Amino acid sequence: MDNKLIATVDIGSHSCILLIAAFEDAPESPKEGVILSEAPQGAVEGSRKILVPKLQKVEVCRLGEDIYEHGAITEKRIKELEAIMTKFRMDLHALGANLKAAVMTEAMRNAENPDEVIAAVEKALWIKPRIISGEEEGKLTYRSVKEWHGEGIVTIDIGGGSTELSNGDNTFSIPVGALKMFKAMGPIPGPEYKKFVKETFKEVSFKGMTKKPVYLIGGTGTALAMVYLNKQQFDYKAIEGLELSISDLDAVTTRISNLSKELRAMLPGLENGRHEVIICGLFWLKSLLEKLRVETFKISTAGLRFGLLYEDKKADAGKS
Repeated sequence: MDNKLIATVDIGSHSCILLIAAFEDAPESPKEGVILSEAPQGAVEGSRKILVPKLQKVEVCRLGEDIYEHGAITEKRIKELEAIMTKFRMDLHALGANLKAAVMTEAMRNAENPDEVIAAVEKALWIKPRIISGEEEGKLTYRSVKEWHGEGIVTIDIGGGSTELSNGDNTFSIPVGALKMFKAMGPIPGPEYKKFVKETFKEVSFKGMTKKPVYLIGGTGTALAMVYLNKQQFDYKAIEGLELSISDLDAVTTRISNLSKELRAMLPGLENGRHEVIICGLFWLKSLLEKLRVETFKISTAGLRFGLLYEDKKADAGKS
């Protein structure tokens, strides 16, 4: 039963992600790029499991754009989202995967018409999605990275509409994301960005999070890694744990900024509208790293969608 395919759907402000994975027996010497789960209570030594992704699909939905412009998700966008969810359901059925959870984040936390959107997703996906808080999102993300890289870390999840930070003990969400910044400032932030950051950080405390190993999660991190490595296709094993310095971040930001939007869209990882929001995400990342007082950071391909499966496994273990 442990090898049965299980799945989650993460409906964010910029994109939707389908994860199909399986818990499998861990090898004696785990290979780099596999996610270890905690052994179930009462399990014998050596029976740890690894969560192995079998299929990951990303579709751009840009729900946050409607929130910024209208305060609600428009009928046109709901139909587009329904079409994405229908494609995800077809993938799930084709592979015989069991969908464990579907969650919605920042855009739906602020939408004036959540019931309408939830109904459309449930109709297409055959499961009712749940809107989760920023704190829960951050905790689930941290859990997924901790399983891979251990304790004593800080996770940064930069999404389209919000950013979650967690050190395991303290988790908080900042209502700033790459798509939201793009709608407010355009593709490349100007002089107003300095004032924006100062105002944003006025009420934020980073106590207990500074000078610790930092892991970046989310579309901004994945796109940054793909551009840096010049990877034409997403390869989680190549990206997972990639370490970059702030100098590396500056170099990639400058390279992307100096390109026209047409050329920018041709870079690996920047297709489907990511080229419009990536520079805002990188500006924001640098500001966060400076507040965390670190010179280097690592990128992780784990995230909310993995954390949901760990929570489900934990719940199943508690029932047995």
